Amino acid sequence: MTHFDERAKDWDSDPQKAARARAVADAIRAVIPLSTEMSALEYGCGTGLLSFALQPDLGPITLADTSQGMLDVLGEKIASSGAVNMRPIRLDLSTDLLPAERFDIVYSLMVLHHVHDARGILGRFYDVLKPNGYLVVADLDKEDGSFHTDGSTDVHKGFDRAELQKWVEAAGFGNVNVSTAYEVKKIVDGVEKAFPVFLLSARKK
Repeated sequence: MTHFDERAKDWDSDPQKAARARAVADAIRAVIPLSTEMSALEYGCGTGLLSFALQPDLGPITLADTSQGMLDVLGEKIASSGAVNMRPIRLDLSTDLLPAERFDIVYSLMVLHHVHDARGILGRFYDVLKPNGYLVVADLDKEDGSFHTDGSTDVHKGFDRAELQKWVEAAGFGNVNVSTAYEVKKIVDGVEKAFPVFLLSARKK
């Protein structure tokens, strides 16, 4: 089992994760003209907190993750919610073939810093989007390594916004906009510390 498989059952019990997903959903609505005509891909969906927050505003949503544990919990949530526009799939864009479908919007929340080749995955996001499709990435600002206190390894220590924008533009995107969507509060060495979460939006040229 992976680290995320083990945590899947209790993932939604953290109220800050739910609050973060709602805040990011609001930030996405503020910068992207969402429509029920739009097809969406959430990459690294986990238990689907962000997609459930966006579900009424979108058409068909494909929720992709590499953790079977997360996908199992997600499948149960979709079934119990009665949502008919959400479909979970196991997908690793770092190694798997691209899905046949192309999407109007691709979004991810707190995923990019777990991707070893973060720059390379941006090109894969470009490839799965339709012309003029939207990319939205919400993730950590550059931090000192104290964010992950749960034993997570092989993670990036957040991202410099200007550098990430250059990577996104190099992948072929334009109309890049970056703002702060949320702040994660954590106790680090007995002191509360704030970790900003940015929202980067861009559009495929």
